[in-house]
Amino acid sequence: MTYRDPSQSDIRRILDETRTIVMVGASANWNRPSYFAMKYLIGKRYRVIPVNPGLAGQELLGERAYANLAEVPSPFEMVDIFRRSTEAGAITDQAIALKDEKGIKTVWMQLGVRNEEAAAKAQAAGLQVVMDRCPKIEWGRLHAELAWGGFNTGIISAKRRRA
Repeated sequence: MTYRDPSQSDIRRILDETRTIVMVGASANWNRPSYFAMKYLIGKRYRVIPVNPGLAGQELLGERAYANLAEVPSPFEMVDIFRRSTEAGAITDQAIALKDEKGIKTVWMQLGVRNEEAAAKAQAAGLQVVMDRCPKIEWGRLHAELAWGGFNTGIISAKRRRA
């Protein structure tokens, strides 16, 4: 099975159905993209649980951090990978192994993170996969927040749709 990019409606559905996200590679450094994305998603009423071995046992933005996916005690629907593409395979393998126990439905690889083999394996295991995208950016795009900054989101248009 080869990886298939999700459609815009797939991404909207994933973001609508997800309530709890485990962010692998979350950082306590306020100027790191993972910190900003975590804070933004919390503001959109997601529960975001940080996974970072260096922060395990500490609190980050109101949530206890864990060393790995298996240590997270509560169920979660999405694994958001803020690690190198080469590390995404091992994280995806953990998500596949824990999908039934934890309720995992989606593996989401952040901007610049692509691992075709891991994605195909996850899809074959019944997980939804998004690669090389950011849930923060996608949420803003799909809810027209980016338009306030002058970005063309492609969601609202005066042009007629082609049949």
